[in-house]
Amino acid sequence: MQLKKILIIRFSSIGDIVLTSPVIRCIKKQLPDVELHYLTKKSFSILLDSNPYIDKIHLLNDNLSLKIKELQAENFDFIVDLHNNLRSFYIKWQLEKPVRSLNKLNIRKWLLVNLKINILPDKHLVQRYLDTVKKIKVSDDGEGLDYFIPKKDEIQLHDFPLTHMHGYAALVIGAQHATKKLPFEKLKELCEKIQVPFIVIGAKEDFQTGNELEKLFPFKVFNACGKFNLNQSASAIRQSKIVITHDTSMMHIASAFKKKIHSYWGNTVPSFGMYPYFGSKSKYLSLYENNSFIHEVKNLNCRPCSKIGFNKCPKGHFNCMKLQNFENLIKELPQAVQ
Repeated sequence: MQLKKILIIRFSSIGDIVLTSPVIRCIKKQLPDVELHYLTKKSFSILLDSNPYIDKIHLLNDNLSLKIKELQAENFDFIVDLHNNLRSFYIKWQLEKPVRSLNKLNIRKWLLVNLKINILPDKHLVQRYLDTVKKIKVSDDGEGLDYFIPKKDEIQLHDFPLTHMHGYAALVIGAQHATKKLPFEKLKELCEKIQVPFIVIGAKEDFQTGNELEKLFPFKVFNACGKFNLNQSASAIRQSKIVITHDTSMMHIASAFKKKIHSYWGNTVPSFGMYPYFGSKSKYLSLYENNSFIHEVKNLNCRPCSKIGFNKCPKGHFNCMKLQNFENLIKELPQAVQ
């Protein structure tokens, strides 16, 4: 198959798009003469604007018919559908080009959530993304995830308080759903027990929580929630010594920078295949063993209660987060931030 132009489709969301970065890189580096295009929603283009491996970004809008005409004019040779929903199906059908699509394993996920039967493959989502391009002779280079920060969004250490200029931990408190987040009392407990400076990272809706933590621990906590855009938050993560996070997009951005990560899991489980990913090369596999620490409350028969999340615990107790233990993190943090 003679390939001149390839389209990747992934509409959302932040973490999922970051996890497509190995597919982007491997296509462009292994098929250097191919023109690579990417279709996503406008709100997520910030993740792709600085990616040197993408030749053109197409933004999904309300006028789907017009967008399809625009895509038809490109005359793609091959489509990689990493979203695989009704909208992407309709686009593929209209473009009438050879395609490979992600197997979302929705039935298997349903079995795990509802019947606690786990027949999901022991395979990261990145590897399943990469399976879609085997047909065009593209293979995993083992280098892990990419994240590119434009120079204008790079945060300087002198922008932080003096207490944080010689090293800090990034504490990511945001997540799309409440059942993925440590409750405030657990965040307070964490800040009380650990004597290292934190930069608290989250979205605008997390500002109040971050502000309360900053008031309680004024010389330890710097609240960056809602103050930085996505790339600036990524820059703060890249310069941190260690990252403490929920199962959320910033966990994947931290993985792209090969940071030491302590991730705390609530209603979701790593079996869904979206745990921190450093790459498949042997040097990165050893890095994963040394740098990624997954914290779960074991033996809860209600987990996972959802593959995405809820606004509140369906059972009312929220033990998956309220019973989290910080003992291992407390032992490690002072040395990690030095």
